[in-house]
Amino acid sequence: MEISQLGEFGLIDRLTNQLPKVNTSSLTAVGDDAAVLSYPDSDVLVTTDLLLEGVHFDLTYVPLKHLGYKAAVVNFSDIYAMNGTPRQITVSLGISSRFRVEDIDALYEGIRLACDIYKVDIVGGDTCASRQGLVISITCIGDAKRDEIAYRSGARDTDLICVSGDLGSAYMGLQLLEREKVASAGNPDFVPQFQGKEYLVERQLKPEARRDIVEALRNAGIKPTSMQDISDGLSSELLHICTASHVGCRIYEDRIPIDYQTAVMAEELGMNLVTAALNGGEDYELLFTVPLHYHDRIEKIPGIKLIGHITREDLGCAMITRDGAEIPLRAQGWNPLAAQQETPAAE
Repeated sequence: MEISQLGEFGLIDRLTNQLPKVNTSSLTAVGDDAAVLSYPDSDVLVTTDLLLEGVHFDLTYVPLKHLGYKAAVVNFSDIYAMNGTPRQITVSLGISSRFRVEDIDALYEGIRLACDIYKVDIVGGDTCASRQGLVISITCIGDAKRDEIAYRSGARDTDLICVSGDLGSAYMGLQLLEREKVASAGNPDFVPQFQGKEYLVERQLKPEARRDIVEALRNAGIKPTSMQDISDGLSSELLHICTASHVGCRIYEDRIPIDYQTAVMAEELGMNLVTAALNGGEDYELLFTVPLHYHDRIEKIPGIKLIGHITREDLGCAMITRDGAEIPLRAQGWNPLAAQQETPAAE
C-alpha cells in the first residue's frame, strides 16, 4: 500500500492504534497535542537519538523490524546508563517515497516489540516526508530516585572500573555484514556466510540494553559512582568519565572481555583485536565505576568484569599491556562529525 493512500494522520492511527500503557506515569499518550506524564516522587531523565539512513544504518542488510528494535533499545540504554528506568518514548519518522505502508509496519513492529520487552509506553511522535531516505528520531523519558542517579562526573581515585558483557562484537558484526554486502554485489543468488558468527550479526543488528546489570547492582546494594553505556567505544567512553570526574585511569589489556567469535573474525580480517574492542562501539554494554570496598560484591555478579581502576588526574589515562607497557588511551571511537572518521587500525 502506498503511504499516500493513508496520509499522515491515517498512518499515525495505523501505527498507534490501541497502544497499551504499562506505566502509571503515562497519564495520557497519543491523541492530544502533548502527552501528560506524572513523576511526583522521582527525577525525570530525558534522552534522544537520531538515526539517518546511509549514516547510521544500511537497509541493504538491516531488516526494518530489527532497525526499529535497535532504535528503541539504544535509547533505553542511555536511561539505564544513568541508573534509571525508561518509561516512555516518542517516535518521529522522516519517510521517503520509496517506502510502503508495510515497510513502516515492520519498522514499528520492532519498536513495539522493544517497548513490550522493556515495559515502555509509546506516547507520541511525528511523521514527515523525507528526501534523504529514512530518518528515525526517538526521545526516551525515564525516571530515577534523585540519590540513585549515576553521572559521568562521580568517579574517584581508587574506584574500580567495570564493564558488562563483552566488547568489540558489534563492530565485528558490522565488518562481517559489510564484507558480505560487497561480496554479494551483482549476484542475486548470493548466500551470505554467517555460519559460526551468528552472535556477531545479532550484536550489530539486535543489541540489548543492560537492564539486568542495573537491577543486579541495585539488588546487591551497589550504586555506581559513575556510569555510561558503550556506544562509541570503550576508550572514548572511559575518557568521557575521566574528563568529567577530573581523574585518571589504568585498565588492563588482559582483562578486557572479548568473545571467541570476535577474536576469530578479527583474525580473518587482519585487525588488531584489542584495538577493535577499545574503539569499535555499538556494544551498548555498561561501563561504570564503584568504590574499592565493593570488590567482593562485584565479583559475585555474573556478567561484570573488573578491568582496571581510577587514579589521580595527573597520572593520566592508560592501558597496561600484557607485557607491562603503558599505552595512553585515545578517543578513537565513532565520531560522525569528524572531518574524516577513523576506523580501528589493522595490524
